[in-house]
Amino acid sequence: MDLSAINPLLLLASLMVAATPILLAAIGELVVEKAGVLNLGVEGMMILGAITGFIVAVNTGSALVGFLGAAAGGMALAALFAILTQYALSNQVATGLALTLSGLGLSALLGQPYIGVKSEPLGDLHLPVLRDIPVLGPILFQHDLMVYVGLALVAGTWAFLKYSHAGLILRAVGENHDAARSLGYNVRRIRVMAILFGGACAGLGGGYLSLVRVPQWTEGVTAGQGWIALAIVVFASWKPGRALLGAYLFGGVTVLQLNLQAAGANIPVEYLSMSPYLATILVLVIMSAGRAPGSLGRTFHASG
Repeated sequence: MDLSAINPLLLLASLMVAATPILLAAIGELVVEKAGVLNLGVEGMMILGAITGFIVAVNTGSALVGFLGAAAGGMALAALFAILTQYALSNQVATGLALTLSGLGLSALLGQPYIGVKSEPLGDLHLPVLRDIPVLGPILFQHDLMVYVGLALVAGTWAFLKYSHAGLILRAVGENHDAARSLGYNVRRIRVMAILFGGACAGLGGGYLSLVRVPQWTEGVTAGQGWIALAIVVFASWKPGRALLGAYLFGGVTVLQLNLQAAGANIPVEYLSMSPYLATILVLVIMSAGRAPGSLGRTFHASG
């Protein structure tokens, strides 16, 4: 095994790219769960966002417009989840699982004409001063726009939940929806808005996979990353900063195992391929000690 073939700067820079789709989906789901809703349909929303974003990008010739399509695709599936769980009062766990299966099937159907087709590349941002900084420049300042959108979402979500009045209301709804309703807050509307935001973020994460990471349409392109995003929310104890660390952990192990394969590591490739998932589960078990929102997963009865 030739470890000298692994460039540590390139490894760290690739880590940020590999973590971005999971980070986007995890931040969206974190907001949803903070509002007291458990949406297990993240995988389905991600893959539907991946195909809708890809279709839009191919037909418009613009990756940026494609990301808008990806957000819309994820939001459309989230809207269905919101209608079923907040108005029809269906079980959140069963509905989320059904949405994942629906998203996987629908994406496979829509993607048939686009298998093997390549989309327009998004391209990196040109930051002439910052990107020339030794060591830090190649790691932090030579990425595409969506990497920085993900980081901005982490900071914005943290500030929103911690300091804003709207964030306080959302957390109150997630902790005790009956008490929030007695104070005059529209619990159903707040939760629907959170669900739509989570769907848009999951769609963006899926779009990043099909428009940047691959970039072409491949059936099953999410490969379980929506489930990892769900696990990271728990590992993060519903805190945006820790969600960032969890996503970077998964991204780092993913990139490392690919580099070890390229360096000819004497480890069966199957073990290397499953290592990101095992590492995430291990850290989840060791470090998850936060308390979940009090009303998480509970159905809100407006007439109650």
